[in-house]
Amino acid sequence: VDSDVTLLTMCDSHGWRIYRNSVSFLLAKAVRELHPGVRFAVEHSLGSGFYCSLAVNGGSPTDATLAHIRDHMRDLVARDLPIERRKIAFAEALKRFEEAGQNDKFDLLRFRNPPKVVVYDCAGFADLAHGVLADRTGAVGHFDLIPHPPGFVLQFPERALAPALAPFDPQPYLFRIFAQHKEWGRILGLRTVGDLNRMVAGRQADEIVRIAEALHEKTIARLADRISEQRPGIRWVFIAGPSSSGKTTFAKRLAVQLRVNGLRPVAISVDNYFVERERTPRDEAGELDFEHVEAVDLDLFNEHLARLDGGDEVELPSFNFTEGRREFRGQTLKIEPDQLVLVEGIHCLNPRLGSALPAAHRFRIYVSALTQLNLDEHNRIATTDNRLLRRLVRDHQFRGHNALRTLGMWPSVRRGEKRWIFPFQNEADAAFNSALDYELAVLKPLAEPLLKEVKPYHTQYAEARRLMAFLDSFLTLPYGHVPPTSILREFIGRSSFRYA
Repeated sequence: VDSDVTLLTMCDSHGWRIYRNSVSFLLAKAVRELHPGVRFAVEHSLGSGFYCSLAVNGGSPTDATLAHIRDHMRDLVARDLPIERRKIAFAEALKRFEEAGQNDKFDLLRFRNPPKVVVYDCAGFADLAHGVLADRTGAVGHFDLIPHPPGFVLQFPERALAPALAPFDPQPYLFRIFAQHKEWGRILGLRTVGDLNRMVAGRQADEIVRIAEALHEKTIARLADRISEQRPGIRWVFIAGPSSSGKTTFAKRLAVQLRVNGLRPVAISVDNYFVERERTPRDEAGELDFEHVEAVDLDLFNEHLARLDGGDEVELPSFNFTEGRREFRGQTLKIEPDQLVLVEGIHCLNPRLGSALPAAHRFRIYVSALTQLNLDEHNRIATTDNRLLRRLVRDHQFRGHNALRTLGMWPSVRRGEKRWIFPFQNEADAAFNSALDYELAVLKPLAEPLLKEVKPYHTQYAEARRLMAFLDSFLTLPYGHVPPTSILREFIGRSSFRYA
C-alpha cells in the first residue's frame, strides 16, 4: 500500500499538541504516584503552559512539593518507560476507572457506547486517550513546574523556541478571567464534560442555559454601570478580541444596557476601515493577511475619531468585502452630548488605533472565549478549539465557506492573533468572557456534518478527525434551547440582533 509519512516535530502544530499532552500525562502519573487519592486537575492554558490545581497543603502546593514532583517526573523521563496505546472493552474501561476512583473519566464514558475504549498505559498508570501521546517517557524531557498560587503552572517549550523554555509570563489579567469563569462553573455545578452530559441527559439543559446566559447578562450590565459612572468623561468604548470571540453581539448587548442607563450609544466597526484589497499586507506564505494591523487604514481611522471627538460631523466609510474596496454611502455621524461611541474590531486594544484621543475619553474592553470546562480532570479543552468550532459553523451559515476553507485559513488567523491581538490584552480596562459552558453541546450537531466533508486526501483531514473525536465526547443539545439574544446566536443563526 502506498502511503506518505510526515515527521512531526514540536515546531508542527500536531507535534506540539502531542508533546503538551504527553507532558500532562507524565505529570498526572507523577502526582498519582506521589499523592494517591489527592485531587489534581489540569485547569486551563496560561502563558506557555497549563495552570494546574493540586489539593495538598490547603490547596496550595509548596515549593518543596513541586520540587518533589518535578524530580519524580525527571526520573520517569530518565527511565524512558513505554507509553502504550491500548484498546480495551467498554465495560472493562468503566470498571477500571470506577474502581480507581476516577469519577470524571467514568462520567465521561458512561454516556457513550463504543465497543472499545482507547487508553494510554504507562507502568500501571492509565488515562483516557484524548489525542496521540509520545510512545516513551524519554521523549518529553523539557518542562518545568512554576508556583502560581493557589496552584502551579506546568510549563513547556513554545513552538518557536523548542526545545528551550521561555521566561514565564504569568498573565495576571487572563488568569483573573479564568478564575471568574471557574467560579461560574462551580455555581452551575459544571467542571467536566461528564457533568454537562449528566445534566443534559437529566433534562436540566434549560436550567444550565438560563443560568449561563444570566451570568453573561449580569456581567454586561455591570460593565455598562461602570462606564456610565465615569460619564461624561468616557466618550469612546473600544471592544477588541480574537476571531469568533463574540465581540459583535457583546457590543450590541452592551449598547442595550447602556440605553437602560440613559445613554445613546452609536457603533463604529473597524472592519469598515480596511484598506483596498490590493493594499492588504501579505503573510510569510504570500497570502492576504487580514489580521495585520496595517490591513486597517490607520490614518483615516484616527483622523475620523479625532474629528468626531472634536465635535465635527464625519461621513463614515462602508467596506465592500465582495469587491475588496471601501465605499462612502452618505452615512454621517456627529456625537451628541448624551452619546458615546462603541468601536468594535480585533485591533481595538492596539495603541495605534485611537491614539489621537485623550486617554481619559477611552474605555477598553477585551472579549475572549475562555472555556473553563474540561474533558476530564487531566485533559483541558483548548479555548482555540471552542473558537474554531464557532467560526466553522458561522462561516458555513453566513459566508458560504466549507470546513476545508475555514480549517485552511485558521493557522493564518492564529498567527495573526499571536502577533497583533494577544500582546495587547493587558491594555484593557475590563474583560468579558463570552464562553458558555453548554455551547459545545449545541455546536456539535452543526459542526459534525461540515467536518465529515473533509476527506482523507485533504491536507486538513487530520485536524477534522481530531475535532470530530473531540465532539464525540458531548451529548447533543438542540439549538432551540439557545435564547435569541445569546452570543452563541452570532454563530448558529436566528439571533434577535441584526448583523451587517
